[in-house]
Amino acid sequence: MARVGRLGGAILAETQGAYYLIGNTKAPCDFRAAGFEPPDEVDLVKGSYVRLKPLPDAGEIEVAPPVLLLDVEGEELAKKLVHRFVIDRNGSVSERLWRLVYSHDDPLDDAETPVERDARWLGGIPEPIWQLVRDNVLRCL
Repeated sequence: MARVGRLGGAILAETQGAYYLIGNTKAPCDFRAAGFEPPDEVDLVKGSYVRLKPLPDAGEIEVAPPVLLLDVEGEELAKKLVHRFVIDRNGSVSERLWRLVYSHDDPLDDAETPVERDARWLGGIPEPIWQLVRDNVLRCL
């Protein structure tokens, strides 16, 4: 099961022992402190994804909560996350789309938001359906 969280405003995905950074970072990010070799600046501004290289002495790298759990694996996960969350015009992750997927199912429920959210449905939803949702969410003010 892939684990998907945030790092510097971008998305950090762990899948089958590989780590991907999806979207542009929105804040300065200390990649070494997070356990990764800093990626080239050119790779970061593509607005897509880049595979991160763990530092040799990093030990176990943890995707910090909040975390989405998906059953899509490998580079396919990174590509799917770009299509699900990254805004084309600026290469950043949409906070609205992230909140839509991660937030409470029932806004009237006072229970705490869980640290991990099962989001396997996100990997299986057909692209045309998600595109309708995405367009409407990004259009809202």
